[in-house]
Amino acid sequence: MADYAKIFKAYDIRGLVPAELDEGVAEAVGAAFARMTGARSLVTVHDMRTSSAPLAAAFARGATSQGADVVDGGLGSTDMLYYASGSLGVPGAMITASHNPATYNGIKLCRAGARPVGADTGLTELREMAARGVPAGAGRPGTVTTQDLLSGYAEYLKNLVDLSGIRALKVAVDAGNGMAGHTVPRVFAGLPIETVPLYFELDGSFPNHEANPINPANLVDLQSAVTGSAADIGLAFDGDADRCFVVDERGQVVPPSVLTALIAVRELAREPGATIIHNLITSRAVPEIVAAHGGTAVRTRVGHSFIKAVMAERGAIFGGEHSGHFYFRDFWFADSGMLAALHVLAALGQQDRPLSALLAEYSRYVASGEINTEVTDQAATTARVRQAFAAVDGVTADELDGLTVTGPDWWFNLRPSNTEPMLRLNVEASDDATLAKVTDEVLHIVRDDAS
Repeated sequence: MADYAKIFKAYDIRGLVPAELDEGVAEAVGAAFARMTGARSLVTVHDMRTSSAPLAAAFARGATSQGADVVDGGLGSTDMLYYASGSLGVPGAMITASHNPATYNGIKLCRAGARPVGADTGLTELREMAARGVPAGAGRPGTVTTQDLLSGYAEYLKNLVDLSGIRALKVAVDAGNGMAGHTVPRVFAGLPIETVPLYFELDGSFPNHEANPINPANLVDLQSAVTGSAADIGLAFDGDADRCFVVDERGQVVPPSVLTALIAVRELAREPGATIIHNLITSRAVPEIVAAHGGTAVRTRVGHSFIKAVMAERGAIFGGEHSGHFYFRDFWFADSGMLAALHVLAALGQQDRPLSALLAEYSRYVASGEINTEVTDQAATTARVRQAFAAVDGVTADELDGLTVTGPDWWFNLRPSNTEPMLRLNVEASDDATLAKVTDEVLHIVRDDAS
């Protein structure tokens, strides 16, 4: 019997196939989701994993058993699901395990208008319904129809970003054998772009490297391709192509916070005074630059459901996360790595400087990146760190998400993992020496507890 408590996570459903997540589970989830939303129509999209199409079909069987019609969008990215949900005005399901290894699969869900479904917005209720089982509806079963979503998705994105008049660009793209190999050719069609493709073949076994660009090891091939082909820019997408990372013309990885600042400035030029969302791990350069350009910066917890909720509440035009997720009001407050990539390409192509020079003004600080340490007691270790910095002059602390401690020219955030006995540390400072000093001080306490 399926362990629904294990595979239902904070934001989606994920598990080993078929040991934890099989067609029976997908069918039960589909029935429960149709019943919970009361929708007369749903849309499904799936990635390139061998188990994805069968799981999508099973989800559709469950939904149609409740009388809901299902639009089968076939192969696509997660942001294509959001496009479909938003443009059709129906709830949706994306069958994907994103960047997880080939042995996994999962289900991402959204309500009509691409509104998120998380633990606090229906996922817990859905888990309980699916575990109990939902009997077939009393009326006529729904039907399944196929629909091409890729063309409309590509045109919609290009209508949101003005790419007219950009100079010719050479763009290296690492699709990681994921869904960007399916979407990039259609989105780039008609643009003055010469693509240098890496791993565009759809292959859910990920034969070349994990489709997880937040890991620097998975960007090495793209960095080599950029410098080796004299490309203007490199783009790397994760397995379901909802996250995008950028490499500049020198082969250097661009921090997502820098991209957040760049896109924020572009959006503020279009709508002066707008609100920009950033999570608390984003560089402090982002709120500084937003303020300098007349915008209002709002800080949130880490996690897409928090970002989307605050964006909707505040009517924010744009939001960015350190993890490579970028959210847009005009994309139903949902995230799209492809839309972020188009913004960067437009900014680059509308002027003559190389990408590194264009982005220099948005990079002000040095950062540690995320440092993970396994601990026996997350709360106790965090408390000891809090106590160690409590008496330091000029230092403030808050607990919006974990512990954030801020000094005059540095800050750090220490957050517990939701799924592992681990603490995640991010540090930013004005210079390398300060960064090393603060990082060492925090890790000395954390790792003393871990030993």
